[in-house]
Amino acid sequence: MREISQPTQMATISDGNLTDHIEFNATYHPNFESASIQIDGTWTPVRALEFRSLIRSVAKGLIAEGIKSGDRVGIFSRTKYEWTVADYAIWYAGGVTVPIYETSSPEQVQWIMSDAHVVATFFEAQRTTHSFQVIAESVPHMKHSYIFADNAFDELIRKGSGISDSDLDARRTIAQIDDVATIIYTSGTTGRPKGCILSHGNFMTEVETLIYGIPEVFEREDASTLIFLPLAHVFGRAIQVAMIRGRVTIGHCPNPVSLLRDLESFKPTFLLAVPRVFEKVFNGSAAKAHDASPAKGKIFDQAAATAIAYSEAIELGRIPTSLKLKHAVFDKLVYSKLRHAMGGRVTHAISGGASLGARLGHFYRGLGLIVLEGYGLTETTAGSTINTPSKIKIGTVGPALPGTGVRIESDGEILLHGGHVFQGYWNNPEATAEVMASDGWFRTGDIGELDAEGFLKITGRKKEILVTAGGKNVAPAVLEDRLRSNPIVSQCVVVGDSKPFIGALITLDMDALPQILAANDIESAPMETLIIDSEVRALVQKAVNVANEAVSNSEAIKKFVILPSDLTIENGYLTPKLSIKRHEVVKDFAAQIESLYS
Repeated sequence: MREISQPTQMATISDGNLTDHIEFNATYHPNFESASIQIDGTWTPVRALEFRSLIRSVAKGLIAEGIKSGDRVGIFSRTKYEWTVADYAIWYAGGVTVPIYETSSPEQVQWIMSDAHVVATFFEAQRTTHSFQVIAESVPHMKHSYIFADNAFDELIRKGSGISDSDLDARRTIAQIDDVATIIYTSGTTGRPKGCILSHGNFMTEVETLIYGIPEVFEREDASTLIFLPLAHVFGRAIQVAMIRGRVTIGHCPNPVSLLRDLESFKPTFLLAVPRVFEKVFNGSAAKAHDASPAKGKIFDQAAATAIAYSEAIELGRIPTSLKLKHAVFDKLVYSKLRHAMGGRVTHAISGGASLGARLGHFYRGLGLIVLEGYGLTETTAGSTINTPSKIKIGTVGPALPGTGVRIESDGEILLHGGHVFQGYWNNPEATAEVMASDGWFRTGDIGELDAEGFLKITGRKKEILVTAGGKNVAPAVLEDRLRSNPIVSQCVVVGDSKPFIGALITLDMDALPQILAANDIESAPMETLIIDSEVRALVQKAVNVANEAVSNSEAIKKFVILPSDLTIENGYLTPKLSIKRHEVVKDFAAQIESLYS
């Protein structure tokens, strides 16, 4: 059966480029606080006029260095203020930004720089874990390196002092909506990364849609957020462009260790995060409460259950008086403390990248933070669907954004259409042809369902459907999402393709494990001992049993293996957006998988 959600019409973007947002803000709102940066531990405002001045001065330096219109310029850095300035300066100079994850391997960095023909790159520092600058300099066409830590902006400003404002404006306005703004290399779960070509028009369509679709987030007078996700990823980047367009104050947090401290001092009104962040906050809070005392652990569990019940009652349209009273008590004891830890002013969060799950969605809404779960890909400039404060259905990724088409093919694959869909893969017409349908719709590779009200639910991944030896089709995402929501589990990979039953590879959450062991009177030991400990395995089995409740018996996990170390970005088993590289895991842990069926 084929279902179609018709695109909602909205104003068409006819001309200009992304730099127009900076010019507009500086001209008509010169004193607006475009950004806030930390100087000696204090958040200091950067006004729109000052923000534009710095960007223009850096762009003049790039022009003086010989950067031409259409040249690709890389940014290899953690999320920080300088990243944003460099991004817009590249656009002002007529260039194309090529972001590179700071967690990328040397081979990936070299591939991206070579494939995109990068001629210059902004680096965060002279040396990192790998000597990336040495790698970059081995790429023949790389002519310039700019080091944030070495006051690169000051040097560029000095070099660009001879470039006139009129020369800069002539360069700035060359790019129009169909011209390339950025090439973002998808992390990919197999093979080399592919460069997604996104135009100025793709971003402009996306941000207008977001601002129009969730004004409660972007049009709040004191709106602000602290960005801690990688700006190299399309999600953080698109939201940042939307914040500049919508005049939302931006703060940056490059170091995850300081995130809680920065949230408390910056006091954002909304957050953007991936589901794993929300899982970590919940699991960490639960573990902390249980570690403090059995009584506090019990209070937290009751508070969590009450928050979930309260949110579910909101969805039903009626909240019993007894539930309101319980909720008010726990608001003082628990919820207010969690809100304070996030700065005290957060009312909404935008979540993307993976499925959040109904349980966490209800929990956060119950404590006063509405998580707006959405769906999109790099190829669609991030968001295509999103739950909004006025139209939300927890457990789904929301209805189509204005101007976006969503349809479900007969095999369940989700197809998307709209002005936010990319121009194709850089230097890879074959890959482009594979994902673009003949009628112009983009094939996502994801499996989903549209309900009668147009809400989309992601149910699996087309290329990740497992088919057991008995012919049963199993979507691993359902089981994996459930298992990862348990505090003891960090990562999970469901296996069983062409096998007699479904199994799983599981890793333990090292942050939560000490508290879990203590709470269950289990003696701490080296990991190689813990993964075979009967009591630890019993706890994991309980988590597996809960996950199995979501599926039929033929889809349920029958056996599991606990791996001796976690799956991380650093060891190559997670992509920068924390997706599992299933192909790599299955290949490297083939022996463990076979042990499930021996």
